[in-house]
Amino acid sequence: MIMLGIDAHKRTHTVVAVDDLGRQLGVKTTTATTSADHLDLMRWADQFGAERSWAVEDCRHLSRRLERDMLAAGEKLVRVPPKLMAHARDAARTYGKSDPIDALAVARAALREPSLPTAQLDPAAREIRLLVDHREDLTAERTRQINRLRWHLHEIDPAWDPKKGAFSTMKHLRQIEERLHAIDAVVARISVSIVERIRALTVEINALESELDDRTADVAPTLRQTYGVAAINAAKIIGEVAGISRFRSRHAFAKHNGTAPTPVWSGNRDRHRLSRAGNRQLNAAIHRIAVTQARSFGPARDYIAHRLESEATRKEAIRSLKRRLSDVIYRALLADATTLEPTVMPLAA
Repeated sequence: MIMLGIDAHKRTHTVVAVDDLGRQLGVKTTTATTSADHLDLMRWADQFGAERSWAVEDCRHLSRRLERDMLAAGEKLVRVPPKLMAHARDAARTYGKSDPIDALAVARAALREPSLPTAQLDPAAREIRLLVDHREDLTAERTRQINRLRWHLHEIDPAWDPKKGAFSTMKHLRQIEERLHAIDAVVARISVSIVERIRALTVEINALESELDDRTADVAPTLRQTYGVAAINAAKIIGEVAGISRFRSRHAFAKHNGTAPTPVWSGNRDRHRLSRAGNRQLNAAIHRIAVTQARSFGPARDYIAHRLESEATRKEAIRSLKRRLSDVIYRALLADATTLEPTVMPLAA
């Protein structure tokens, strides 16, 4: 089996071919990142035979078009986390950092870790991911505008301190705007402009949340039925997972999302230690579900109580609950995947 490691960039891609022992066989660098260049890479790889697999560093904003073209052409492709690539590069005898060195490290990391998740074409998850990311950007921008407005209101009247949620409701924004209109000052005029910006952002954020509610209900109805999984959390999970079938088992999924227990060999094997590995965005989504269930869902409360009785701390109990929730999410996404017909994305011109 020949492994071809790819170091993806915005303008160029570098590929290094290695054999099953990690010995370098060839290097190829593209001059651009169009579909024609990707086809040229596949023609170059033909010299190594049909028994080959591609490995790309998991930076999907740089490699998404490359992955789409290769998968549409029937190539096998796995994603290598940047952390694994960095460790493989540091363990090599070559010094420095260059595109060929990084591509070689990607290939060797993929050889060393045969259970890496495969890349897939999942247009529905991709669109949901885009919407979630856009909503997060808008929410961050609204927070920035709210912070600016608070300072202006403090300058106008130090005693004027609206409640925390007042800036995200139309009623309170209207009240703030009416009071500002009665003040003849430049800072008040600027504040009115900021209020209008906050209002427009809120309308757009609410519209995106409504759209995500509809999309997740269609794409993952089983996941949405899970207690504590609302529209935004479901959208975050769908977008980060990017196709549940690329994970060979529930254990591989748990390792990917960082809920798998960290091995302990110092006598206290019952402890569920904190793991900082895996997809942290996905881990955070599962954590929010766990906290919600632990607070108001009977079976989860009972499980937490049982773990506390066995001398676990509350944090350890929550971690154990997250591992169980990972299996619940895995089964729900599998059930939803069986009800959806696969969609094939065409090669871009």
